[in-house]
Amino acid sequence: MKKIQYYISALLLLAVASMSLSSCSEDKLGPTIFPEVSDDLDPNSYTYDLDKFLKENYLDKYNLTFLYKMPDVSTNMNYNLVPATYENSKDLAVLCKYLWFDVYDKIAGPEFLKAYGPRIILLIGSPAYNPTSGTEIVGLAEGGIKVSLFKVNDLNRFFNNPEMMNEYYFKTMHHEFAHILHQTKTYPNEFNTISIGHYDGNNWQDRSEGQVASLGFLTTYASSEFREDFAETIANYITMNESQWARIMDLARRGWVSGDEDDVASEFFCYYYYPDNDATQDMKYAYMYEVIDETDEEGVVHHYLRSNRSIVVYDVEDKDGIDGVDAINQKVQIAREWLKTAWNVDLDELRQEVQDRQKSYNIADLRSQYGL
Repeated sequence: MKKIQYYISALLLLAVASMSLSSCSEDKLGPTIFPEVSDDLDPNSYTYDLDKFLKENYLDKYNLTFLYKMPDVSTNMNYNLVPATYENSKDLAVLCKYLWFDVYDKIAGPEFLKAYGPRIILLIGSPAYNPTSGTEIVGLAEGGIKVSLFKVNDLNRFFNNPEMMNEYYFKTMHHEFAHILHQTKTYPNEFNTISIGHYDGNNWQDRSEGQVASLGFLTTYASSEFREDFAETIANYITMNESQWARIMDLARRGWVSGDEDDVASEFFCYYYYPDNDATQDMKYAYMYEVIDETDEEGVVHHYLRSNRSIVVYDVEDKDGIDGVDAINQKVQIAREWLKTAWNVDLDELRQEVQDRQKSYNIADLRSQYGL
């Protein structure tokens, strides 16, 4: 690395020397060798409406640059990524404002995000897929400065699926902002002790929703490490509706055992289930994920998981020695107290505002409201 830097420096010195030799001694250098770029927007540009919206609602108001054309220097070159489409970028920019920035403006005051929010939001069309682990990145928060939102090109496909919109976009916004907040002011170490010994940074993706709930985690990703658990606790508490929260609590109070995938219908994607060990017990239901394949107009097959499907299951003894419900409630309470004492933000007011907006928003109305 030192040799490369030295080589670049040598080239620069040579270029400067060449310029000096080839120019008259009386010539004066200007303040910059680069052309000046105007901050004025081009009203004749195809992207003018969105650029104007972003300048007025993000740059001018929050000192935040909202990038949707995906400059490659802003991305991780280890992933094969594609830019976000213009139409989906417009919609996600509107949703970010309505479900994230406007919410904090109302609950925490108009100066809160200006002071503590990210300075860059970057939209990326595709997920950052890791073929080794079979996982994908749908959001990143970097150093309290930048938030990247992935999978933007699937946004329009999920408009009629609130759960998927929540999973990939709404929850991601609050998850990544939770990271920015705790990178600025650390949360109590007590949180890290609640589920100590039950995190799995290497194989979290192979756990089931029911199994991790029983261990005191709201999602499988939360079971990967402390910091992700903290961000997932805040984000899921804010965005999960009452029925979704009740379902997680129901899973958290149960026992789970590992099973054979052949014992369940092949169209279901799961690793754990309740075995049919005693038909005399009351029947219960566990939500499973159904694998859906869709082919787009270009013939590319997309895979995604659809929930809201269930199979008949039965109670089994909870042998892990952990009260999943109590562990989750402890984590929520720590997050609640931390947000209040460190940031003067009421977590329950935040949740209620988000819930109301998630239930009532209409994307066409939002587009029209902002002239997009």
